[in-house]
Amino acid sequence: MQFQIIFNPISASELAKMPRELQLNILGEFRGLPHEVLTSDLQHFGKLERHGKILHRFRLGDYRVYFERHDLGVVVHRILSRNTLKDFLFRSSLPTGEDKALEENPKFWEMIEAAKIGPEKN
Repeated sequence: MQFQIIFNPISASELAKMPRELQLNILGEFRGLPHEVLTSDLQHFGKLERHGKILHRFRLGDYRVYFERHDLGVVVHRILSRNTLKDFLFRSSLPTGEDKALEENPKFWEMIEAAKIGPEKN
């Protein structure tokens, strides 16, 4: 079975806006992901759950990649800078840990679901 890393329109757009060297670095970090996803319960990744939807967080330096398992591999929903998340948490005034704060914040899930509508307009 072939493993696929599927980027939704928003995560593809986020990746495309990064410098080429950073794109290659991020994509290179996905090398071990197929084995991890297929053979483990992903305990060492961050986990966010809401209404039965489970996202996992993969840290890549200053970036956080939010993905979910898929029959073909994984779907990448967002690639966010650590600074973007800090700003998000600060604006939301949430004093808890990153995963818990995001899991409980409906604005984060709206941001994830925005991919169904299309790339964000900047």
